[in-house]
Amino acid sequence: MVNDSTTLFTVAPDVSNEALIANSYETFSSVSTLLLDLSEDLSGKHRDIALAIHQLSELGLLMTARLLDREAPCPR
Repeated sequence: MVNDSTTLFTVAPDVSNEALIANSYETFSSVSTLLLDLSEDLSGKHRDIALAIHQLSELGLLMTARLLDREAPCPR
């Protein structure tokens, strides 16, 4: 655990890879949803920026989903 007084959040050192990947996926998914909601209230350059960030978060979501499939595949 980090003893730095400026550290607000930490990740447990013994958390499994599957849990890390699953939580990363959920975080990216939440960010994507929030950005789409926000972009509905924006226009012009600000909307373009929000949608660009959304696209990047979707890319992160896709990569995290692929990693989750590799590390903890669901039985079919």
